[in-house]
Amino acid sequence: MAALRQIAFYGKGGIGKSTTSQNTLAALVEMGQKILIVGCDPKADSTRLILNTKLQDTVLHLAAEAGSVEDLEIEDVMKIGYKGIKCTESGGPEPGVGCAGRGVITAINFLEENGAYDDVDYVSYDVLGDVVCGGFAMPIRENKAQEIYIVMSGEMMALYAANNIAKGILKYAHSGGVRLGGLICNERQTDKELELAEALAAKLGTKLIHFVPRDNIVQHAELRRQTVIQYAPDSQQAKEYRILAEKIHANSGKGVIPTPISMEELEEMLLEFGIMKTEEQALAELQAKEAAKAAAAQ
Repeated sequence: MAALRQIAFYGKGGIGKSTTSQNTLAALVEMGQKILIVGCDPKADSTRLILNTKLQDTVLHLAAEAGSVEDLEIEDVMKIGYKGIKCTESGGPEPGVGCAGRGVITAINFLEENGAYDDVDYVSYDVLGDVVCGGFAMPIRENKAQEIYIVMSGEMMALYAANNIAKGILKYAHSGGVRLGGLICNERQTDKELELAEALAAKLGTKLIHFVPRDNIVQHAELRRQTVIQYAPDSQQAKEYRILAEKIHANSGKGVIPTPISMEELEEMLLEFGIMKTEEQALAELQAKEAAKAAAAQ
């Protein structure tokens, strides 16, 4: 029996991380893999396309209703979705109260103790944003997620977040077995996006696993609470997610300890690609605009 692969998808909020992960996992299950999804985002939207539902009840919410997590049964928190994918959402605290990490680790421990990790090939964690909060780093800190895939784009904040996440992986790479599996670029059609993604991957000492092209069919599927794999299985976009799934499946044991860069190096890279302007360039452009405006007023 193959060893359990514990993978995690990290990325800046709004980058399309949950959509990318659910489509990839739907493609993996088509390949005969047995999968458990552990949603670690307080939005609890990591399983909705797999379950074809609005939102799944979370472990924290159900535990609060029942009295404690010990009062729950595995059937309460784990639902079965597309082609047998097991789905659970950890949930989060009320806004402004508590730490999301509590929900994440409570959910993971409960699932492990109640056999959810038995008889699966992949456990996938879907985790929010930058690793600036220890709570969201919980799957890495607790040595659960072994293989991290960072979903990013050519936008500056997405690149910044990807580098930040790499710093979080580096922090725990030597005390545990966590490794960076690679970057997944979810296209936003920004300037030189593919080149930027490849350049950042090289800087981090990893590879660009796949460049996922932008297509409105993704939104059409999401409106129906479905993955593209389910909604339009013969589409080019479904094919792209299948290619990504195959690449991840073939990437076992190939993760690296990342080499994150400084903010100055990141800005230099953006300047090199013409994405950012130097202060001198920005000032010269502003002065030219003001001069043109003054000339037009005369």
